[in-house]
Amino acid sequence: MTASSAALAALSGLGFGLSLIVAIGAQNAFVLRQGVRGQHVLPVIAVCAVSDIVLIAAGVAGFGTVVEAMPAIVTVARYAGAAFLLGYAVLAVRRAMSSSALIADAAGASVAVGASVLTCLALTWLNPHVYLDTVVLLGSFASTYASPDRWFLAAGAMVASVVWFLALGYGARRLGPLFERPAAWRVLDSLIAAIMFALAIGLVVS
Repeated sequence: MTASSAALAALSGLGFGLSLIVAIGAQNAFVLRQGVRGQHVLPVIAVCAVSDIVLIAAGVAGFGTVVEAMPAIVTVARYAGAAFLLGYAVLAVRRAMSSSALIADAAGASVAVGASVLTCLALTWLNPHVYLDTVVLLGSFASTYASPDRWFLAAGAMVASVVWFLALGYGARRLGPLFERPAAWRVLDSLIAAIMFALAIGLVVS
């Protein structure tokens, strides 16, 4: 292992990690909403980042082969995730349709930090794509590197996750002036509901 090969592996992991995580999905939509509201942003970011770090480490360590050998794990996660996403989509629709939930300065009633963390955990760990992408796909990609370098690749992917969620969660606050209008929250929750419904249907029919 050389310094240049380690740096290249880390940069590859950074790019690969961003390519997997920077997409419109249930987890990102939830972080965005929490960021716009300025509610429990750090705990939610911490849950997402730590979960990704654990999954990335598992994939690089070879857990991806276990997932491939036991497809029932993905099947259970798929249907459980679809049910949860449908439920969350219904809640988003109710928020979008209920004028009482569209208070301009607070964007609805405050949710306890525990509830936010549990929701984030469910959106993360009940998503079968997190196992297929982060564990299997990234793990397979990392296996093409020699043993020392693959952990630099993992470190790069972990950094990508932390940077992305920090940027998404705290960057969303810049949208605050836009969401001073109740109509903006109606549009955001409608989009979130559409995303959740689409993802849930995609999990069931895939």
